[in-house]
Amino acid sequence: MNQEQLQPQNKNKISTMKNPMYEIASLLLEKFLLLANFKLLGVGSGAEEEEKKKRCCYYDTTYFKPGDLLEVPRTLFIHFGIYLGDNRVAHLMPDILPALTNDQKQIQKVVTNKRLIFGVITKMARIRVDTVEDFAYGGSILVNHMDKLFKNNVLRDEEVVCRAEKLVGATEYSLLWNNCEHFVTFCRYGSPVSFQTEKFCETVKMIIRDQRSVLASALLGLVSILCLGLAPSTTLPTIIIPFILWMAG
Repeated sequence: MNQEQLQPQNKNKISTMKNPMYEIASLLLEKFLLLANFKLLGVGSGAEEEEKKKRCCYYDTTYFKPGDLLEVPRTLFIHFGIYLGDNRVAHLMPDILPALTNDQKQIQKVVTNKRLIFGVITKMARIRVDTVEDFAYGGSILVNHMDKLFKNNVLRDEEVVCRAEKLVGATEYSLLWNNCEHFVTFCRYGSPVSFQTEKFCETVKMIIRDQRSVLASALLGLVSILCLGLAPSTTLPTIIIPFILWMAG
């Protein structure tokens, strides 16, 4: 199997939030204002920046064949897609925009962070077909890297492409049950699995089983009470969360 890693020829935003609820409220307000002015998500400086990044990257698609499973490692996760041929990749992306408009030109634009975040929140997604450049978004690409885990369970290339093309369109999104990794493993290996999800769940279990997390959550609760005052919104979590962690451990 081809396991070449392609690097484009040619990161960093850290946002601090004093209160996550304020940030969510501001995003919702921004969305309302955009819709009120008939400007949908995916326009503005963010889209211009994406276009600039695409122009700076080049991928040699001669290394790919239809049915290949493509991986793009990110900082916190890996994004997956199925290569269909002719510089086209089918991949699952959380996206709120299809619920707001039927304008296919707007929907087909590169999914911005805002569209993605609201798609995750509302559990809306779309299996879409993009160019390799749009799919990779400037990252390196691994080809069929998961084949060694499934050994002889790889389906024929034609079957992989057929499965991917049949699923193109709107779908529900679930981080645990229906993400981009579930999509590609179903298409190429016949079973939807997500090793990223399994690793995440194992990490959560380890944290829960570590009794130090109970003490840490209790201390954080006490600090929140001291800073924000004694109220049900601060007192109840301070009691309930450590108790649940203690019982689960």
